[in-house]
Amino acid sequence: MPSIGRVRTGRKPVRMLAAVLLCVSAAVAGARATDVNSASNLGAKYTELRAQLSNNQFRKPLYLDSRDSSDSVSGDVYAVLDHPFATTAAALSGATDWCEIVFLQINTKYCRVSTRDQGSVLDARIGRKYDQPVDQAYRVEFAHRVAARTPDYLQVELSAEQGPLGTRNYRIVLEAIPVDRDRTFIRLSYSYGFGTMGRVAMQIYLGTTGRDKVGFTVTGTQPDGQPQHVGGMRGVIERNSMRYYLAIEAFLGALSAPPQAQLEKRLRDWYAASERYPRQLHEIGQAEYLEMKRKQYARQQAGPLA
Repeated sequence: MPSIGRVRTGRKPVRMLAAVLLCVSAAVAGARATDVNSASNLGAKYTELRAQLSNNQFRKPLYLDSRDSSDSVSGDVYAVLDHPFATTAAALSGATDWCEIVFLQINTKYCRVSTRDQGSVLDARIGRKYDQPVDQAYRVEFAHRVAARTPDYLQVELSAEQGPLGTRNYRIVLEAIPVDRDRTFIRLSYSYGFGTMGRVAMQIYLGTTGRDKVGFTVTGTQPDGQPQHVGGMRGVIERNSMRYYLAIEAFLGALSAPPQAQLEKRLRDWYAASERYPRQLHEIGQAEYLEMKRKQYARQQAGPLA
């Protein structure tokens, strides 16, 4: 009788365990279904864009799209990378790797990874295009999350609630799938929102320093026959989205160099890639950029800011 009693009293925990395992299995199955759908959607986008990827103004497999509204702006870069998916996924999953990518931007003065209760955070300082003390730059904290990673799909997200000059809800999302054994198709999405302060600051910028700056989308033809490119907020987001894409390319391209040479290769490759589009992306000379970045990197490696 005692043994029968133990069996009976043990049924409830066993049933509870079975129920938990069933729920976990259902959750995993749901996550896998979501990943499959996301990979399938990105694959469908690759098929849709094959013509544009083969023939465009960039002379490389690249397509850029942008949108704006009264309180937000976003840009999407679709591209084929000459790197195997496994290499790309491994290199673009980690928070530290993303700090190296973010750091290549001219106005990023500092980036280090810290660990919080919610996971990894990129502690970045965003400032002006020229060199400036890091304590005068804006602090932006990007939460890092690998949303999905399977043998044929990767999704990584960086998000920040607040940014410089009244901007907010920053979101950088990378998705990737294999094209074939040696190539990877990616979607890089970059977006942020803004309130009244951010809108006013952007209007001042677009009316002064950014008055003559343009994006990449062709909206018409100028009187001299040259293409007319989009300006305004769409121009801003297209330039920034392209810079992040070129940073990803430079980061991946430098992986083949010895570790001690990778930083210099990333810096030089990013600058050279940006200068292929001087109408949109030129800001400062190469010597000034390299000197500024070497100094900032040395400060970054010295340790966390106080």
